[in-house]
Amino acid sequence: MDVKQIKKKLENRLASSKRTFHFDREKDTLRIENIETGKGITITLPPIVAKWENQKEKAIDEVVYYVEEALDVMGKDQSLRNEEKKIFPVIRSTSFPTEAREGVPFVTEEHTAETRIYFALDLGKTYRMIDRELLAKEDWDEQEMKEMARFNLRSLPTEMKQDTIAGNIFYFLNSKDGYDASRILNESLLKEMKNKLEGEMTVSVPHQDVLIIGDIRNETGYDVLAQLTMSFFTNGHVPITALSFLYEENELEPIFILAKNRKSREEK
Repeated sequence: MDVKQIKKKLENRLASSKRTFHFDREKDTLRIENIETGKGITITLPPIVAKWENQKEKAIDEVVYYVEEALDVMGKDQSLRNEEKKIFPVIRSTSFPTEAREGVPFVTEEHTAETRIYFALDLGKTYRMIDRELLAKEDWDEQEMKEMARFNLRSLPTEMKQDTIAGNIFYFLNSKDGYDASRILNESLLKEMKNKLEGEMTVSVPHQDVLIIGDIRNETGYDVLAQLTMSFFTNGHVPITALSFLYEENELEPIFILAKNRKSREEK
């Protein structure tokens, strides 16, 4: 199964007289757009091709469900009023668009060289990125909204599964609530894990629905980490970054895993 075949499958499943499809050959993305509103969603196809190898039609089913829900939400008028507890920060790659298709900027905040913070209104099965137009309509203060989102994030559960590989311990947070990667912004959680670990602490957000914390106790651990993050990155529904971060002195520093069990840190 290649990109063109996946594209055709999605177009067949999502076909509607009210929708148009736009395929970007250079970026291998497919945009599904509502003809009446001009609003739509853009999906990256290569990760779906990778998931097809293991999941077959289930990979297509997941994308179709995600797109249908998102397009349904876009057809409704959202409001932040009385929804304070449903606002959360979300982590995305720095390559993710900084404005909606209509040219309205999203509310964002700098994070690392690889990631950027966005803010979203939770709608149950999906969420809407908060843009400046929505913020202005409600006459909300931007900084207060951001603080509210971080407060709500800290209220989310942080239970993790643990796995030991080649003498290194890895912790996986995978609640699938849409904000797993966003837990990287929970400073209390990171500090708590730092005090708990014996080796070097790494933090990874390969895609939206997972946070990986590594207790790296030997050089092999970095090779294992690289393989783990790349696997999650290529199979994730919303990929973020295959790079991991060292967590030292309450700061995240991108690291590059090199061959022969060597690691190199990006210069600040």
